Amino acid sequence: MSFKANVAKVAGKSSYWFLHNVLKGGTSFPGKFAMKIDPNVLSTLAKGYETIIVTGTNGKTMTTALIVEALKKKYGDILTNPSGSNMQQGIVTAFLAHKNKKVKRKIAVLEVDEANVKMVTELLHPSVFVLTNIFRDQMDRYGEIYTTYDKIVSGIKLAPNATIIANGDASIFSSVELPNNKVFYGFKLADDKEDVDLKAPVNTDGVLCPKCDHILHFHERIYANLGDFFCPNCGYHRPELKYQVNRIIDQTPNSLAFQMGQKDYSINIGGTYNIYNALAAYSVAREFGLSEDEVAQSFAENKRIFGRQEIIKYKGKEIDLILVKNPVGLDEVLHMLNTEKDNYSLVTLLNANHADGIDTSWIWDADYEGLDKSKIKKVIVGGHRWHDMGFRLEVSGFDPGLMTTVTNDNELIDELDKLPTKKVYILSTYTAMLALRKSMAEHKIIKAGM
Repeated sequence: MSFKANVAKVAGKSSYWFLHNVLKGGTSFPGKFAMKIDPNVLSTLAKGYETIIVTGTNGKTMTTALIVEALKKKYGDILTNPSGSNMQQGIVTAFLAHKNKKVKRKIAVLEVDEANVKMVTELLHPSVFVLTNIFRDQMDRYGEIYTTYDKIVSGIKLAPNATIIANGDASIFSSVELPNNKVFYGFKLADDKEDVDLKAPVNTDGVLCPKCDHILHFHERIYANLGDFFCPNCGYHRPELKYQVNRIIDQTPNSLAFQMGQKDYSINIGGTYNIYNALAAYSVAREFGLSEDEVAQSFAENKRIFGRQEIIKYKGKEIDLILVKNPVGLDEVLHMLNTEKDNYSLVTLLNANHADGIDTSWIWDADYEGLDKSKIKKVIVGGHRWHDMGFRLEVSGFDPGLMTTVTNDNELIDELDKLPTKKVYILSTYTAMLALRKSMAEHKIIKAGM
């Protein structure tokens, strides 16, 4: 270890200790501080680790958490970035924060922002890339989905010996020839479906054939552009799946039961999109030698993570805090809410900071019209762009008489106590979620930190 790298490591660890133990925070600053001293400190910190990079538009944080819980069953302590701080400085902080323990195999499982894959790969030399999906998201940062995938591919090309474990139901992930070993996962819910010929709804992302630009068709479509795709023009089709979901047994907003192979699995979180996250984690775990029983046990024990269907108890209310950030993800959350059997109150928080994406037009692409409004007894609208959100809900058919506007988190916390239902769903963009959690910590509703 060079002198500069050693100074950077010590300084970063010291700043992390102070921020974490005194100020109860610090997910990126220690990494920034260490990188100021040595821009390549990550290369030193990651030496000796077998690194798994998880990237894609939606599902990175949940997939990472599920992989970590599964691999712990066999290999003990796993290094990760559980806060979702997924840019280079956050990843450096994860290494600075990790307490090295004696383990059978030094493994790091890291959520990585799509635009940061290349710079992280240059320093980490990962052994596995896990690709979840690509949808329109923060177009001011990423552009179209093809631009986003190009950013990821530029990183993968730096690690030709790494294994790619990718969502085979996403046509984009098998569109580029790469020398890497590839493992694909996906859904196969129906047999004898070769004669089925479906098209995705109008305005669906990524339904042009990556080979010839013809519109893709589907033998089976799960949601958005994901499913058993094929091109009737050039013959491009879904690759062979090594791991697959065979059956969805039951879904509620807080639980999922499904079959992979010959075994049933369950996780304590809702939404079809989270079955994909579980399938990705299952695929990694199986590639790393875990048995089906070990994976099933880890899923059953999975803990909720901050902001991703995080359950918060407050004055008799059961508050479900859910991050939303793009139209496909929001659509799937709305579909999940339609599986709710009880009456509930809905809170929507819309910000447009850099970390959220400054363009809020994506809320018009989500199907609020299809939301079952009969069970929603009260609506609260907030965030910096509350007026845009309120107007969107009115256009979709919500009764303005049921809607209350709040201009800050203290007002929101006061209103939560007055809501007429026990169940409350808060759909929030990223910076609004962080601000709300900070305010809730100040009110002693939740603990500070992540």
